[in-house]
Amino acid sequence: MNTIKRMWKTEWPLHVMLLPGLVFILIFSYIPMAGIIMAFQKFIPSKGLFGSPFVGWKNFQFVIDYPDIGQIFFNTVFIAVMKIAAGLIVPITIAILLNELGKEWIKRTFQTLVYLPHFLSWVLLSGILIDILSPSSGIFNQLLGVFGIDPIFFLGDNKWFPYVMVISDVWKEFGFGTIVYLAALTGINPSLYEAAEIDGAGRWKQTLYVTLPGMMPIIVLMLTLNIGNVLNAGFDQIFNLYSPQVYESADIIDTFVYRMGIQQSQFGFATAVGLLKSIVSFIMISVSYMLAYRFANYRIF
Repeated sequence: MNTIKRMWKTEWPLHVMLLPGLVFILIFSYIPMAGIIMAFQKFIPSKGLFGSPFVGWKNFQFVIDYPDIGQIFFNTVFIAVMKIAAGLIVPITIAILLNELGKEWIKRTFQTLVYLPHFLSWVLLSGILIDILSPSSGIFNQLLGVFGIDPIFFLGDNKWFPYVMVISDVWKEFGFGTIVYLAALTGINPSLYEAAEIDGAGRWKQTLYVTLPGMMPIIVLMLTLNIGNVLNAGFDQIFNLYSPQVYESADIIDTFVYRMGIQQSQFGFATAVGLLKSIVSFIMISVSYMLAYRFANYRIF
């Protein structure tokens, strides 16, 4: 008891600092979970949560029987997996290249420039991308026209849209990932490079046999933690950039839930879809943390 009292006297400011975050999570994450009951109701706003009639598993049956639900899940996983893969490869490559720069001011300048897009919202970036990729006046299609290539409607073509989402997401976020991997590079013992150089290894061999193995724990950690986000393909980005003509390749679970619940007022159906996604995501997050502990010795508690 005396130990606990001493710890409380020294650590109570830290607990007070946590209080606003806990209140925020309670209000916006836990209290709204009462709305899960709508997944088992034919929800009528005028009757509320406790007055709307229960329909049991009927909403979930509607989800299973919905003709496009398979395509929606495929779009979500396809876009998310491509983002995860590209979000690992690009930052790792850039971090290694930056680490090879001799002049520190060049490295810091480039690092700052690539990190800036991380702070911009998709509302702002979507307007920029729409202008750049416009088939009539976009600078990208104008450059293609110089080489005799016909304009491409990147944001209105099902063939191109998913890849535009991946490339633009990587452009926005790879600066943040680069900082993480640069931090991992600083933890590699310089004597390993000296030993490799004495053994005759050039820069490429040093990268293969010293740099990448030294980065492997953080790479494995980031990969396993991203497994839990495989059903989060980026609502903010896609919602601001997609249109009905690319629903076939662009519609993901979150945008589908928004349209069904908010625009079409099918609250019970939308809640059932969201609940199924949450269950699957919870399982995958649990598995990802188990893998992170197994392969990277990462633990939350």
